[in-house]
Amino acid sequence: MKARTRFVLAIIVLGLLMTGPFLVTAVLIWVSAEPAEQTLLNDLIGPRLPLGALMTIMGFAMGVAVVRNLFRQYVKGLLRMAEQQHLMLGANREFRIEEKGPPEVRDLVRSTNALAQQRDDLLRDVEAQITEAKRSVEEEKNRLAALMSELTQSVVVCNLDGRILLYNSRARQQFKALSDAPSVAGGGELIGLGRSIYAVFDRNLVAHALETIQHKLRAATDQPVATFITTGRAGQLLRVQMSPVMSAVLEPSSVQREAEPERELTGFILMLDNITRNFENESRRDQMLHVLTEGNRASLANVRAAAEMLDYPDLEDALRQRFRNVIKDEVKSMSERLDETANSFADALKARWPLEEMLGADLIAAAQRRIEARLKVPTKIEDMDESLWVKVDSFSLLQALLYLVNRLSDEFEVREVRFRLTSAGRLVHLDLIWQGQAMSTETVMSWELEAMSFDGESSPLTVRDVVERHGGEIWLEREKVRHRAFFRILLPAANPQEQVDAALLSRGESRPEYYDFDLFKWSEKSHALDDRLLTELTYTVFDTETTGLNPSQGDEIIQIGATRIVNGKMLRQESFEQLIDPQRKLNPESIPIHGIQPEMLLGQPTIDKVLPAFHAFAQDTVLIAHNAAFDMRFLQLKEKRTGLVFDQPVLDTLLLSAVLHPNQESHRLDAVAERLNLHIVGRHTALGDAIVTAEIYIKMIPMLAEKGIRTLRQAREAAEQSYYARIKY
Repeated sequence: MKARTRFVLAIIVLGLLMTGPFLVTAVLIWVSAEPAEQTLLNDLIGPRLPLGALMTIMGFAMGVAVVRNLFRQYVKGLLRMAEQQHLMLGANREFRIEEKGPPEVRDLVRSTNALAQQRDDLLRDVEAQITEAKRSVEEEKNRLAALMSELTQSVVVCNLDGRILLYNSRARQQFKALSDAPSVAGGGELIGLGRSIYAVFDRNLVAHALETIQHKLRAATDQPVATFITTGRAGQLLRVQMSPVMSAVLEPSSVQREAEPERELTGFILMLDNITRNFENESRRDQMLHVLTEGNRASLANVRAAAEMLDYPDLEDALRQRFRNVIKDEVKSMSERLDETANSFADALKARWPLEEMLGADLIAAAQRRIEARLKVPTKIEDMDESLWVKVDSFSLLQALLYLVNRLSDEFEVREVRFRLTSAGRLVHLDLIWQGQAMSTETVMSWELEAMSFDGESSPLTVRDVVERHGGEIWLEREKVRHRAFFRILLPAANPQEQVDAALLSRGESRPEYYDFDLFKWSEKSHALDDRLLTELTYTVFDTETTGLNPSQGDEIIQIGATRIVNGKMLRQESFEQLIDPQRKLNPESIPIHGIQPEMLLGQPTIDKVLPAFHAFAQDTVLIAHNAAFDMRFLQLKEKRTGLVFDQPVLDTLLLSAVLHPNQESHRLDAVAERLNLHIVGRHTALGDAIVTAEIYIKMIPMLAEKGIRTLRQAREAAEQSYYARIKY
């Protein structure tokens, strides 16, 4: 029962106690009296009833005042003290209840504070022992983190859902270069703990590499890695090497001690190299060789012809001098061409796609798995040299093979295909064989030149593009005797690779400075968002500074600041902060609050440039703000201008504070932070307020759980019941 209801009941009971006995007694006397006595009583009491009623009302008012004071001192005071005790138990151990109220309540406060102090003394002893025990572990972790931070290669670790679990500083710089707005978001919309790697890399490309690794793990390969080449958003060329992350080896039971302990694939490591510059240098070198050979061929021929003419003894002096001049001019021309080529190369040159070496048997096995799984067409191996290595872009080549088999199945009803892989010196013959009716040369040509599309997937590449990417050829051959035909694809051969000792690989393990391995157990698809636990969600905590307090009357955002919460931890290194040109004057009254001067906004990007980057930063997260209705109204008013809708769930720490502490006097950000023993740094800057709001929310999560609020749905429903939820902007 609510305190207000109990107070009303207490007043009603007081009124009944003050008037009930007198009224009952008067009725009993009146009923038992004779008519003459009733007349006498009426004459005596009637004129004095107003005085009696006035005295009763005065007494009732005094009783209400006494009950109200007792209720405030005891009931409300004890409720407020109960909320403060919860603060001491969880969010703010250093909080102490102020001694005020009646003597009994003050005695209870002193006892509570004494117990809290005793609890803190015991906890400090325990924490000191834990700190001592963790010191050696922390030293080892710091050494590994320092080692990882010095790596010059970008390293990103993901779980099987493609969520980023850790990355190093080099990776952050790499992703900043891949960002569409590096000056605004700094790559923060692409990389971050809990973010999806598929915002950068094609999902099918990663899945193909992961499938290759799983096949190598099943084959017990010593070096189960996969490599692929892809392009970034700005056209950069990236080489990505993928390695598996395996589960820890647990101590086997007595029954399993003789068997090899099983390890499961729990994630993967991506090591990124930007090879754009290397590729450009190779292209420029090829162009230089082209210019030096083809460009000088004619000059060399002229010099050779002139030199041969000079050997004739009866050559006239005029002709002899002429041929000498020819030699001199051609040599000069060759020298000038050499100098020009050395200083400036042609910029436009047909790109040669970098290829990676892999075992031919692995390529055929991957093709068989994908064809049988995707197209339901049985496959067989007719002939294969197990020792052959090929130099290929396996992703695009498998796409081409799938496309060809799909066309054969749909148009010629081919129900089985076979593979043959044989050596041809520096080349490898990859044959795709089938049995059935013959096809025309025009059909083969159309298949080669059409963009590949099958099974709901499409690619801008053609089969011819893929073959030319490998520097090979493709043609159709027929075996009339056996009523068969096959596509023969010429691929470049590679030298066999030496297997690396697995023991040597394990020595290079390290941990970067940004890490959160708890996310290995987290799957975004496990629950609907509303039914997810608050501890499992990823949040973007944000705040805005504005020109004024009236978004509907033309006030604009001048700064957005945000930070992220992943797995219950605030990621200070993953933040978003940007000043914005509002394209209007600041209200003078707002400047002392946020401290942003008009000249600080000159040259800053406008909201239509900043909001897309912030939208990407907050993608796939729950938004959190203090007094969120105010900030969300500003964002809502920009939907038509930017075409961006922030339609994800929103939580408001102001409403949640009212849910947790309904008897507290204030729920302003400063007051809530003070109650939770949080020190505010950078107040009234967008990022500063966002960081404080994030710290507040992290402390609120266990307090909400104590009230039975554990899921996003429960938090939203509880917030909607508070008084502050009715505030509109």
